Amino acid sequence: MKSAHEREQLIKDINVLLNQAYDSTLDEIYALLQKIEDEDLKAYELAKKSASVDGSVSWEEAKKELKREIKKEVA
Repeated sequence: MKSAHEREQLIKDINVLLNQAYDSTLDEIYALLQKIEDEDLKAYELAKKSASVDGSVSWEEAKKELKREIKKEVA
């Protein structure tokens, strides 16, 4: 996990690049971010359903699963 300072700097760097990007590139980035958010929500709902059927799942386990699923989608 990034420190608050690293995260802040990364966001600033991304904003610089976004401000230089073509509109079509911005549209593609927006669509990708929406897809990632949708996948996060699907994974979260699946974890909730699994916990109610198979027993409880810790929040840490659910977060790890979300990260794995996001990495699969991005790769």
